[in-house]
Amino acid sequence: MKTVEEYLHFLQSKGFQFREDAIGFIYFGKNYTNASDELANAAIELTLKAQKSFDGSFYVSLLETLVSKNITSRREAIKFVKEKEII
Repeated sequence: MKTVEEYLHFLQSKGFQFREDAIGFIYFGKNYTNASDELANAAIELTLKAQKSFDGSFYVSLLETLVSKNITSRREAIKFVKEKEII
């Protein structure tokens, strides 16, 4: 289980570049929703898949939705966005 910081470093090693404001959105969303690292990482992954780049408002909205639906794992998050046809 990677922390958000470790996950961002992993993505950057794969060629994803995050601007400073995007990183700010990531930590803001995580703290605002009180999400776990696992859920925040899943929301980052799903945002990149749905938007093809990082969209801070999409990420925060997705994370809020996942938390409000009591989704706690990456697997549940992926299942949810597929059921809702978000990706």
